[in-house]
Amino acid sequence: MKYGRPELAAALGDCRLAFAAVIAFSALMNVLTLTGAIFMLQVYDRVVPSRSIATLVGLSLIALVLYLALGLFDHLRARILIRVGAYFGTVVEPRVFRAVVGEPLKSGLSGDGMQPLRDLDHIRQFLSGSGPGAFADLPFLPLQVLICFLIHPLIGGATLAGAALIFLLTLATDRSVRRLTLVASETASQRAALLAASRRNAEAMRALGMHGRMGARWAAINRTLEEAQATMLDRSTGFAGASRIFRMLFQSAVLALGAFLVIEQEASFGVIIAASILSARALQPIEQVVANWRGFVAARQGWGRLSAALARFPEPARPMALPAPRARLEVERLAVAPPGATRATVADVTFQLAAGSGLGIIGPSGAGKSSLARAIIGAWAPASGRVRLDGADLDQWNADELGRHVGYLPQDVELFSGTIADNIARFQPDADADAIVAAARTAGVHDMILRLPGGYSAEIGEGGSTLSAGQRQRIGLARALYGQPFLVVLDEPYSNLDAEGDAALTQAILAVRLRGGIVLIVAHRPAALEGVDQVLTLLNGTVAAFGPKDEVLRKVLRPVAPAIKEAASAEARRA
Repeated sequence: MKYGRPELAAALGDCRLAFAAVIAFSALMNVLTLTGAIFMLQVYDRVVPSRSIATLVGLSLIALVLYLALGLFDHLRARILIRVGAYFGTVVEPRVFRAVVGEPLKSGLSGDGMQPLRDLDHIRQFLSGSGPGAFADLPFLPLQVLICFLIHPLIGGATLAGAALIFLLTLATDRSVRRLTLVASETASQRAALLAASRRNAEAMRALGMHGRMGARWAAINRTLEEAQATMLDRSTGFAGASRIFRMLFQSAVLALGAFLVIEQEASFGVIIAASILSARALQPIEQVVANWRGFVAARQGWGRLSAALARFPEPARPMALPAPRARLEVERLAVAPPGATRATVADVTFQLAAGSGLGIIGPSGAGKSSLARAIIGAWAPASGRVRLDGADLDQWNADELGRHVGYLPQDVELFSGTIADNIARFQPDADADAIVAAARTAGVHDMILRLPGGYSAEIGEGGSTLSAGQRQRIGLARALYGQPFLVVLDEPYSNLDAEGDAALTQAILAVRLRGGIVLIVAHRPAALEGVDQVLTLLNGTVAAFGPKDEVLRKVLRPVAPAIKEAASAEARRA
């Protein structure tokens, strides 16, 4: 499938037969809607003068069959559109998920990040609703107007003028609410982002007395949203009301025009009713478009934003599968900038590690240690330079395949709602129980898990809310070790651990090295380097020293000890 806007168009293009059926049903429905007018014309011009009951019964039966057919076609058209919306969502949803999840890694965190999902919902809701049917009826408007002209030129002219006026009302509605729709969408995103941040930091807000101030910010954003929505609704309902009043006035005017033609003996008595029905029916497609205009505007704006979002995350070509890495990690002249930033926090980092190595990355806060770790695991794209496993750049690996060979413990451990076993196994379907237990044993957390109610099958809640910070960190370590990955990167792994956890972590590091893996540890404390054999010191984003642990600590640690000690103290206070 093509990328960006063509990608969304291709998803709709797959439904072209369904849209052809919608147009066909619309054509039949527009013909069948003439049933009421023709029936009234025949009753007044044939049945009443002839007083024929048989003719009335026959016409009524024919009208009944035609109305039943009209209802059937309307039902079928609605069912087709519902399935078109569902299919569009099914095809595009995986790409939207990739864009929503990948945006923080490419552009940083902005808003609540859910706008692509809301845009998809707007498009899907429009496709599944009555909007496409209304637009499908528009091409048959000339047919309705032509029939009105055939009844009488004055009736046709009045109908044409009425259609033009309602069309102008539709354009005025669009121009009036377009900017307000954008403002409402952006403000809703800001409100959701503030609420999500407040929920994440509920404890800090309570302890620091920030509820009132954050509540005031929430209220200000909410007022902006409410004002935009109220103004948008005022204008939309105003135009809709004007359209509705005009339709009623127009129908009465056509009825009066038909009566005038009868008086002037230019039309039969049945023309009065038939003209009124036909002219109103001719305006109905435009009225339906007006009624669905807000949904159409939301879907159109969502289409543009979603196209841009998907264009930033094109579906990657699936590279050829590579052998599992077993020999070395190479970092060559690597520069790293956080997503959305222009200034590099890490510059010109070069080193190489062989299988069985353990590297401690130390330095004061802000030195770029975590940025370097995120680039090495492939979470952040390098601004320049390369990271290679067994000679292959990380971008030569499929992301999911690369993940099988990488273990990562972030500074802030996030677990997912599910069981402990699910989280350790990275939610792999049909995960091997022995591999889960082996990872837990290596992390030194097996006995702790068994002491929990439910053991490995215990539900941990959203974000691991039922566990302590130390338990989450140790289960996160087991997740990092699951499947015996070649490269294991641990960012501040000792921050929430007690003495028992410290010892278990050191043993886990040694176990990875013993089986031929490579371990990188980002740390402030020199005590955290017990399980490594090499040290890389970062200062201001550049390498101050790299080499065997004892040599680096002897030559470099003393000059930077005050900064490291201060950072370690700050970390201890935060813990």
